[in-house]
Amino acid sequence: MSLYDTPRASRLHIAIYGKRNAGKSSLINALTGQDIALVSDSPGTTTDPVYKSMELHPIGPVVFIDTAGFDDEGELGELRVRRTEEVAAKTDIAIIVIEKSEAEKSSWKYEKHWCKLLSSQGIPLIFVINKCDDPEDINKKFLWEEKVKAFAGDVPVIRVSAAGKTGLDELKAAIERSVPEDFLRQKILGDMIGEDGLALLVMPQDIQAPKGRLILPQVQTLRELLDRKCTAVSTTADGFERALLSLNRAPDLIITDSQCFRQIYEKKPQESALTSFSVLFAAYKGDIDIFAEGASQLDNMTEKSKVLIAEACTHVPLSEDIGREKIPNLLRKKFGKNLKVVNVCGNDFPDTDKLKEFDLVIHCGACMFNRRHVLSRIAEAKAAGVPITNYGIVLAKLMGILDKIQIPQ
Repeated sequence: MSLYDTPRASRLHIAIYGKRNAGKSSLINALTGQDIALVSDSPGTTTDPVYKSMELHPIGPVVFIDTAGFDDEGELGELRVRRTEEVAAKTDIAIIVIEKSEAEKSSWKYEKHWCKLLSSQGIPLIFVINKCDDPEDINKKFLWEEKVKAFAGDVPVIRVSAAGKTGLDELKAAIERSVPEDFLRQKILGDMIGEDGLALLVMPQDIQAPKGRLILPQVQTLRELLDRKCTAVSTTADGFERALLSLNRAPDLIITDSQCFRQIYEKKPQESALTSFSVLFAAYKGDIDIFAEGASQLDNMTEKSKVLIAEACTHVPLSEDIGREKIPNLLRKKFGKNLKVVNVCGNDFPDTDKLKEFDLVIHCGACMFNRRHVLSRIAEAKAAGVPITNYGIVLAKLMGILDKIQIPQ
């Protein structure tokens, strides 16, 4: 990702599903006007899901996910289908592709199954009948719509020729209409600060922030402040008091690294609201009310409790790592050294049965995940009956200032 790119986690995720050789990769290439997905007449060319960030007019920045055929066979085929199933957790819009001749003769067994799987998770669906190169195909559209409506309800059914590049404008319009209602309205800062406000950002440059770089939540928050025409002043934790003295008034909002919550809270002006980057991203990427409620589970835990700490990043653990060192140490200091902590990272996350073994799930700010992915994890925790919360919320709770910080709504 270059300095000028929209981060993948902030892009609309459009996943393409269908049988092998339905033309999924060809459809992505036709939509983007580039050969970004490998195309072959041999079934099963696409193995693991392929992610490609693109600009799709008029929608804007998107990620296309090219998946393996959901009718794949054999031992390896089953693994590929499992990878395809995992993509659903990240999918904002699903396009199910069926090749024209298959649409006419097949029972739509796989399409029905995947329609049920995706729609049960609230994912908007679009059906594409591909390889419609015959002008007479227009007469069959009504029949295909009726067939889809019988099991999928009122969802768009679009005739497309990926090879002939026809039907693409209609498909793009269907994608635009299917964008989740809250996707474009989501803001990192919510209504915490208005235009022309003054914000002070406390950004420790520790081992977690590679030399010469800011971490993604800091960059995105700073950009949004500038978009709001706010004045944004940055400092480190040890320069906080000097930064305050350099200002001609108290900041409207102070945003800190969660690990500095107590230090900054004790020194901040009374009139300045205080939050953290992790708390902001808990609201931006997930459900802040559920995370805040989940933190109350800390009042019920004992030395025999079991905690799952989930991190979106897959970096090699570093000394003083917040998820693997600092939070576990704080929890064991409060509840006892025998409290059990399990760490997972990246796409690893226990299924419902395994989740039931835990008393609490603590998730990172998830700057590397899209919102849909975080909400799917919240839903999984809810299905398992396990409270889920966030790094920043937990740190504020353990420091005794959760009721003193501002939580975006």
